Amino acid sequence: MNNFSYTKANDVKTAVSLTNTSDDNKIIAGGTNIIDLLKYFVTEADTLVDINQISDINGIQELPEGGLRIGALLTNAETAYHPVIEQQYPLLSKAILAGASAQIRNMATNGGNLLQRTRCYYFYDIHTPCNKREPGSGCSAIKGYNRIHAILGHSENCIAVFPSDMCVALAALDAVVHISGPDGERKLEFSDFHRLPEDAPEFDNNLKKGEIITGIELPEKGFAENYSYLKLRDRASYSFALVSVATGLALENGKIKEARIALGGVAHKPWRVKEAEDFLVDKDASRENFLQAAEMIVKGAVGFEHNIFKIGLAKKAIVRNCMMALDPKSQRPGAKPSL
Repeated sequence: MNNFSYTKANDVKTAVSLTNTSDDNKIIAGGTNIIDLLKYFVTEADTLVDINQISDINGIQELPEGGLRIGALLTNAETAYHPVIEQQYPLLSKAILAGASAQIRNMATNGGNLLQRTRCYYFYDIHTPCNKREPGSGCSAIKGYNRIHAILGHSENCIAVFPSDMCVALAALDAVVHISGPDGERKLEFSDFHRLPEDAPEFDNNLKKGEIITGIELPEKGFAENYSYLKLRDRASYSFALVSVATGLALENGKIKEARIALGGVAHKPWRVKEAEDFLVDKDASRENFLQAAEMIVKGAVGFEHNIFKIGLAKKAIVRNCMMALDPKSQRPGAKPSL
């Protein structure tokens, strides 16, 4: 870990000012990712700017037009267990609780969750080439051990995946990211927040220099009646997804009136295909229709030596999760899914 300075910001304006002075000034809140990056020399910091004292981005606010704004500094645990989130946005609660461990969720913040870096082995190993860590050096994962890597949206420069569970649910819910920066405040649709690697994998998202996340806006529709989050991984806890699926359905007399399906663990960002969701509208909520939608979502997927199995796994996970969304009670511990 390199030497760095430490300072606190008591308001958003100060935090923006401090981070804007240097590309090597970094924000710290829960610290569950940035400390690892510093420890393993993946990144360096001239100054760590502690934002934990900024009180106006640490809460949940009901919006006049409906929906909620959840603060960037609220912890993952506080968010998942908040009564309003549990009741109105259970998909989000379930996704958060599928991630990391209880101890990490108690520390990790919502803003930090959106900004976490990939958990690619080669990204963390500073002795191997990695275009995300050192642009132009190459991608070791393409011909390396790539079991956890991308099957969608990758490029010849990077096949890493974005590791968040929370963000998969936020993508399905059509969340909006609230941002403050040197040029003032702005909002960014969640689908536009994270980037695909293309020819610049070193950039994970579309934040501009000096900008910080202040909150996440949840639209009024939370799909609280028919939802499911499914995470498939190598072990039952504290493991990143091989494939995850967030599904929200609006049903009327057995017909699908609206569908949201987002995948995690398969790309550089949460993956949604609008064409597949539109296909399901006014269709029966049946396994056959969900399978056709799954084919659309995974269309164009390309695997590598160790992860090609994820293509078939993703299709099966989509169908299974959509069927589970028809009966959310099937997701309770010990319950038998009605598949």
